[in-house]
Amino acid sequence: MNPAAKWMIIGGIVLVILGVLWQLGLKNVPLGRLPGDIRIEKENVRFYFPITTSIMISIIVSLLYYLVQIFKK
Repeated sequence: MNPAAKWMIIGGIVLVILGVLWQLGLKNVPLGRLPGDIRIEKENVRFYFPITTSIMISIIVSLLYYLVQIFKK
């Protein structure tokens, strides 16, 4: 199997598992409502940009990728 395809399948499975866990009991995790997330609500317009949440997710994914590369050697 192509390594890229294998990683995409694994990533999809991980996302499905995280989605199920999120629906079952991780609703109290404040992702999307962290300090630094931009939220503007006016009469007819809502703008939301989760910049802090995006940075946190990026750091976690980068650390996981780094750990996989260390243990892969």
